[in-house]
Amino acid sequence: MPDLRQILSDFVLLWAVIDPIGTVPVFISATKGHKPDERKHIALVASAVAAGILIFFIVVGEFVLNAMGVPLLAFQISGGIVLFLFALTMIFGEGKPEEEQREISASRDVAIFPLATPSIASPGAMMAVVLLTQNDLYSFNEQLVTTILMLAVVGAA
Repeated sequence: MPDLRQILSDFVLLWAVIDPIGTVPVFISATKGHKPDERKHIALVASAVAAGILIFFIVVGEFVLNAMGVPLLAFQISGGIVLFLFALTMIFGEGKPEEEQREISASRDVAIFPLATPSIASPGAMMAVVLLTQNDLYSFNEQLVTTILMLAVVGAA
């Protein structure tokens, strides 16, 4: 069982990469013109689909990487570079909401795109859940706690 420090660290990491607060402007823009009941349904579908995508990566992500011959160390390095570039664009360039708001007009089902993916279940979130549930490093109970943390963060989105 992970200690409280590890749980808090994993929660903060998942909160940062899933970014439920950053999804709010995208949600507002994507559901503009929808009735309140439709907006609630869109939010539930987007969260459920994003949770499904991330659970898929928790369960089979490491196996897919191994099947493709990608070592987890290389995935960690490339993931770190992706997160660094993402952070730089947040500081110096266009952030997540502005970029996704431009793509909304081309989408027909806003619950799936841009809300579920790439806003909630982003590439960074997919990478994070794979790395936080490595079979060699974490026991089943630790992976279960990480999955519950991920579901809590997605629920906040």
